[in-house]
Amino acid sequence: MTEPAKRTRRLAGIDIGTLTCRLLVADCTPEHPLKELRSERRILRLGEGVDQSKRLSAAAMDRVIICLHEWRGIIDSHHVEATAVVATSAVRDAGNRAEFLDRVKTECGFEVELISGEEEARRTLLGIRSGLPVGVTDILALDIGGGSTEFIYDRVGQKPTVRSIDIGVVRLCERLLRHDPPTDEEVRQAREWVARETRAVTADMGGYRQATFVGTAGTITALAAMAQQLPTYELARIHNYMLRLDRIRELEQTLLSRTKAERIGLPGLEKNREEVIAAGAIIVRTIMETLDQGECLVSDLGLREGVLIDLASRRGNQ
Repeated sequence: MTEPAKRTRRLAGIDIGTLTCRLLVADCTPEHPLKELRSERRILRLGEGVDQSKRLSAAAMDRVIICLHEWRGIIDSHHVEATAVVATSAVRDAGNRAEFLDRVKTECGFEVELISGEEEARRTLLGIRSGLPVGVTDILALDIGGGSTEFIYDRVGQKPTVRSIDIGVVRLCERLLRHDPPTDEEVRQAREWVARETRAVTADMGGYRQATFVGTAGTITALAAMAQQLPTYELARIHNYMLRLDRIRELEQTLLSRTKAERIGLPGLEKNREEVIAAGAIIVRTIMETLDQGECLVSDLGLREGVLIDLASRRGNQ
């Protein structure tokens, strides 16, 4: 008797982030977790001003709603079996999050799952693990978002250690980097803050220096593209690229010596990231120096992919 063919599930996932929203439509099978059919990402800054006001602005909500409405049509055209939509730091921190979630449901037809920093890290790890090079086992993963940064220490056979700090590129810009370009004192304060928080959350992660340091999300992939001066985003050259600390230092100095307007058009820097990329470089450099890491393995896979892998797993168990 032959075994039944393993079923392919067509699924969609959306990650509503503080800075960026991401869409992925993919076919999922046990042998090949994700076969991408359609992917998009847009820098929409949903978390703009949330650090001070604790509220999502009407303009920011409108930007995201317009995008999600368009993505609803894309998802419907692919006839997916199920869709998972998650929201992270900005929505977690906003006092008017219920208003936003209601609007997404009413106007776009999506039920949004508001996930904790720890759950965000768990699903990000699923995405990262799905694309690591052969031979990479224990990892210390870094996921820099707009409102928070997650540290994930994952060793084979042990439960991952997950820590989240409330420092992201948007929050850092709004709280400390108020000049354009930032002043030396602002940069000093930013480094001090990031280093202090990093030391606090990694104090109980004994042995992480033996793990491979892996970075995911837009700051890391943008720096990898800039390090190679790529005119357009090339997944094959960015995913699993080894980004060295000395190159990050060079890029950081280039970015900090320019205004936002002067950063536009720098090779490898995607449009609309010029406002926050210097903050991202400060965060990456400071964390790597604090943890004595000389290089970072770049992962193009992260939360968006993890959301789909998690959804496929749950659908498979039904």
